[in-house]
Amino acid sequence: MQIGSIALDNRLFVAPMAGVTDRPFRMLCRRLGAGYAVSEMVTSRKELWGSLKTSRRANHEGEPGPIAVQIAGTDAAMMAEAAQYNIDRGAQIIDINMGCPAKKVCNKWAGSALMRDEPLALEIAQAVVEAAAPHGVPVTLKMRTGWSHDHRNAVKLARDFEAAGVQMLTVHGRTREQGYKGHAEYDTIAAVKAAVRVPVVANGDVTSPEKARDVLAATGADAVMVGRAAQGRPWIFREIGHFLATGEHMAPPLVAEVRRLLLDHLHEHYALYGDYSGVRTARKHIGWYVRALPGGEAFRDAMNRIEDCKAQWEAVAAFFDALGERMERLPVQADTAADESREDDNNDGELEEHCSSAA
Repeated sequence: MQIGSIALDNRLFVAPMAGVTDRPFRMLCRRLGAGYAVSEMVTSRKELWGSLKTSRRANHEGEPGPIAVQIAGTDAAMMAEAAQYNIDRGAQIIDINMGCPAKKVCNKWAGSALMRDEPLALEIAQAVVEAAAPHGVPVTLKMRTGWSHDHRNAVKLARDFEAAGVQMLTVHGRTREQGYKGHAEYDTIAAVKAAVRVPVVANGDVTSPEKARDVLAATGADAVMVGRAAQGRPWIFREIGHFLATGEHMAPPLVAEVRRLLLDHLHEHYALYGDYSGVRTARKHIGWYVRALPGGEAFRDAMNRIEDCKAQWEAVAAFFDALGERMERLPVQADTAADESREDDNNDGELEEHCSSAA
């Protein structure tokens, strides 16, 4: 699996999710079997590049390559400048966001809303490719099947983007109209794969090893991208990789291992965000880890009232110590689609500063 001249470890990708796929989370997923991870989206608005939020999103200290940065916006020249800015700061791959369905983004005609304006979408792709090409940096693009059920134009746009020089396409199997509701469909992704020669990545409802196998078979895609199913379950990548290689399931992780992984994750999270923001932004991650565990809901409620990083870390350690006395391994997780109540965790609440202003 390659993006341009860049070789990847495998074909299991972490989806870019605003407020989720920061550096600590990306590095954890890579450590647990993901071959590729894209950053949270960064705005093309130059006046916001110096903000604390952008500096955190652009932080790749110690991160293994390739460094992939996703950019969002609606002006071709600004997007080209954003690509150049991030390349100057170490980006080895630039990804264009035409898949985010959040209202804050689409109301500014960024994200998946660009699929309604095909000439502008193509102009942006061309401008970013032209900015990145002199540096040998490949450009990729993430999109949806279309704007609505009656406006599914992913195949046409895929051909246009390939002709413009985009070197990999990721397709989420839903329209903008669907958001994260209903079920992803894979026929459109298969049609995109048949229409282009560049690698195609299938995204949407990849929640288990079996689903990954089935989606790859149904679409002919070169890779699968996992989003919400990795929240609180970053080891899903090694589970998928093992299943694809052997046809067998791995045993659930040891409670002691999950304890260590989460505590290490929190340590890196606090270091990136500081005490005040760190304890608050860590709550969602902790909640995802414990949501399916015995006593998890009660613990999450209590943990959400903790205002100190040290106390939060110690509470998590104590919870898993107690859980380890009851069981050696985590319970087997059912193969279910991502909880719809979390449909906008990825893109909406965390985007106010950046993507709502990305036009």
